[in-house]
Amino acid sequence: MGYVFNGKDIKEYDRWFEKPRNRFMYIIEKNLMLDMLRPARGESVLDIGCGTGESLIPFVETGLSVTGIDPSQHMLDCALKKLGNRVELRRSFAEELPFDDNSFNYASFFTSLEFVNDPKKALEEACRVAKDKIFIGILNSHSINVFGMRIKGLFSGSVYRSANFYNIWEVKAIVREILGDVPVSWATVYRVPLITRATAEKIEQTGYAKKYPFGTFAGIVVTLVPRFRTRPLAIYPAKQTQTTGAIAG
Repeated sequence: MGYVFNGKDIKEYDRWFEKPRNRFMYIIEKNLMLDMLRPARGESVLDIGCGTGESLIPFVETGLSVTGIDPSQHMLDCALKKLGNRVELRRSFAEELPFDDNSFNYASFFTSLEFVNDPKKALEEACRVAKDKIFIGILNSHSINVFGMRIKGLFSGSVYRSANFYNIWEVKAIVREILGDVPVSWATVYRVPLITRATAEKIEQTGYAKKYPFGTFAGIVVTLVPRFRTRPLAIYPAKQTQTTGAIAG
């Protein structure tokens, strides 16, 4: 990953998460992820860029075998305090995952793709280690809210200064470049400003809201299709053999 979070970033993240509205929007985004992936108890997931562990909690609560990686030891220490031995944590970069092929049912990025150096390589690695689906949660660059985050990052010490934002079609293009024509679905969370929580819940529960391409948070699910390498079967002419005239039996 390109940007490695430090102790100051963790404090900023905690302050953001303490605000009730931000916490509420996170719950909606978490539910969107689970609705799109539909994981089953006992399956396995790798969360790439797990940060302080908040993105691991939904998987733990669903009964999955959970592994998280992050390049920041500060983040991993926070995740360990939060989740203990309920998850496996490793320090690693998204572009070079220390796992064998098909090690997990699922792989996920929960607003972490924005901070990798090479998004294509990171997605290639996710496709390599997962065998069923990949969830990619992004802060949608087509959203006016994300545009505000980008401007804020230019004039402050915000972590968004180091972020590269993507839209749904950019991510789909990278996926198609890696995997070809595989099933890809998407949905969004709008984050409507200055409305009550009850109103926001009603908006987010509508199918129209989830298909609004300018929503702040976009969830993209890639269904992995097994591919088999084949080679032409060599055919050789049969050798002629002399018969002895013996009758079997």
